[in-house]
Amino acid sequence: MTRDIFTASARGVLKDNFGIQDAQILWSCPKESAFGDLTTNAALSYAKAAGKSPKDIADAIVRNLEQLDSVAKAEVAGNGYVNVWLTPQALIDQLGETLTACTPAVKRSRERPVIVEYSQPNIAKPLGAHHLLTTLIGQAIANMYEHAGYPVVKWNYIGDWGTQFGKLAVAVQKWGDGRKASAYSIDELLSLYVRFHEEVEKDTTLEDAGREAFRRLEAGDRELTSFWKDIVTLTKESLSGIYGLLHVSFDLDLGESFYQDKMEPILRQGIKGGVFVEGKEGALIVEFPEATGMPPYLVRKGDGATLYSTRDIAQMRYRMDTYNPQEILIVTDIAQKLHFEQLVATCERLGWKLPVFENVLSGRMRFADKSMSTRKGNVLKLEQVLSEAVERAERKIADHGDTIQTDDRRDLAQMMGIGAVAYGILSQSRKQDIVFDWDKMLSFDGNSAPYLQYTHARARSVLDKAGKTASSKDIRALTEKERSLINMLLKFSATLEESRSTHMPHILANYLYALCQEFNAFYNVEPILKAEEPQRSLRLSLTELTAQVLKTGASLLTISVPDRM
Repeated sequence: MTRDIFTASARGVLKDNFGIQDAQILWSCPKESAFGDLTTNAALSYAKAAGKSPKDIADAIVRNLEQLDSVAKAEVAGNGYVNVWLTPQALIDQLGETLTACTPAVKRSRERPVIVEYSQPNIAKPLGAHHLLTTLIGQAIANMYEHAGYPVVKWNYIGDWGTQFGKLAVAVQKWGDGRKASAYSIDELLSLYVRFHEEVEKDTTLEDAGREAFRRLEAGDRELTSFWKDIVTLTKESLSGIYGLLHVSFDLDLGESFYQDKMEPILRQGIKGGVFVEGKEGALIVEFPEATGMPPYLVRKGDGATLYSTRDIAQMRYRMDTYNPQEILIVTDIAQKLHFEQLVATCERLGWKLPVFENVLSGRMRFADKSMSTRKGNVLKLEQVLSEAVERAERKIADHGDTIQTDDRRDLAQMMGIGAVAYGILSQSRKQDIVFDWDKMLSFDGNSAPYLQYTHARARSVLDKAGKTASSKDIRALTEKERSLINMLLKFSATLEESRSTHMPHILANYLYALCQEFNAFYNVEPILKAEEPQRSLRLSLTELTAQVLKTGASLLTISVPDRM
């Protein structure tokens, strides 16, 4: 590979001329084409060790590189950067790396798994629009790890335990119509739960009734256990349809209830080791040094009831014992930051050696259209968002008339609408509040899923008309647009790795947008089907690789792309 040859050349210079052994040479693609096809700052990195100026080292590296057949030009830039322009054929040969990056890597079967937890819905409640963030960000991260060959456990940690089930049981008993729990819809159950909280304002004894019902559930009451199981099954069935539309999937959906018999041994260990100490009214807490700035961590209430925190500690232990993961990634919004800081600190106080752990945080969702924030005073349901997205996409397709080609308008509208929602979330940095803007998301021209989908369909249309192609070898010159598109395609592999390793899907999304811009600029200037050989075959190869990269990248971001549009 060209980079390997360049690396060997630069290492040889550093070793033979400056006494630097085993130098690490990193090549990257410059942000601007004016700075060449590849660049390295190795001269700057090793100047001090060599006792020479960066420019002296860079000059020596350039002289060596200029002797290589694959180098058209090399020069020193700035204080010691080395910029290299490849010959046309050498540049084209690098595209094999991009093609390889489009194919899922061989699974690293001997490696310990990476656990990625995301979505985390609550039983008996519909998914809200805000669930889009953790659900889509987590799925995209899991997809990129799987694509890179890592063994991945995709985990949906469901909120299926707690006092809310006692409250719901009381509500169904008091204000339900006598049906079995499984006969209710999620919306009906939510209405009953909301009514419970409204009635508590007038009758505070309902709170005690709810707690008592949950205590009986924890104690194994047969009737309440049957009620709880029906609610869990009903909710999971409801969730599966929405997850399917979003191209979201899980390997496990173990919820909080799974850890009921796994908390007591940990509580005993913590008490014995002095990690869990008595707080107010007999509660168990973890106290942290004042320097940490963290308040006490409640792990058991004074009445003996466990909490979300207790179950999370048990879950951490279970995951380590059962899966021995190399990484645990838990995707939540920013509100959970303190909880996970306390959780990790507690596990360390217990003497546990944790794997690499990250609470992958997202901001909150805001709506450009303020009326989208709520519906009739309730949280906006995700199902409503997806339905509205498809309806808006249908209208957008109708507005474009015959300029959009499809055999199934409804199918294309679903692809566009749901893709627009997913891309609209994932193209924004997860570390900031994410703004939900319909017009921007469904635009054919801006940084949106329809623009990506349209560009892919445009490339596939060219390829469908192409027929047989010849070899694209023996290219002696490249136009500015060809070279620019090639260099953008060459950035795919590194971009994908950066997006995965930083857990920032927007890096991949924004690369795909930039690739669409480059391809459309190329398409609008350079004739493809009517070009002479070997340029015609080269341009068709670039068109095909662009389509492959767009499809691969979109799929990793949970988005489907059409072949016609």
